[in-house]
Amino acid sequence: MFEDVTSVTLHSALTGLAKRQRVIADNIANIETPGFLAGRVSFEDSLRTAVEAGRPQDTTIAVARSLEPTREDGNNVNLDHEVLSNIDTGLRYQTMLRGVDDKFGLLRTAIRG
Repeated sequence: MFEDVTSVTLHSALTGLAKRQRVIADNIANIETPGFLAGRVSFEDSLRTAVEAGRPQDTTIAVARSLEPTREDGNNVNLDHEVLSNIDTGLRYQTMLRGVDDKFGLLRTAIRG
């Protein structure tokens, strides 16, 4: 419905942040699983490049395993890191939602005249 650069950029950012939230939840759920390597989601550089090219729909969301050192059981999930990352991701998600809300507010204003 809304295919302008701003709307697609907000959608791409929300999609990437939602994926990051799911990966963080998976990391926390597997904190005691021997041999589990934490996942890390990256999309910001891809989003930036895609927006600069005027094609935010070309954003790619990559999930990679962390190369951080492991504990004796081979697991490298760090609860402190995951909690802080979850808070940061939640705040970014709220910011993007605010952007969506503001966009629709402008549209409502324009429609009302």
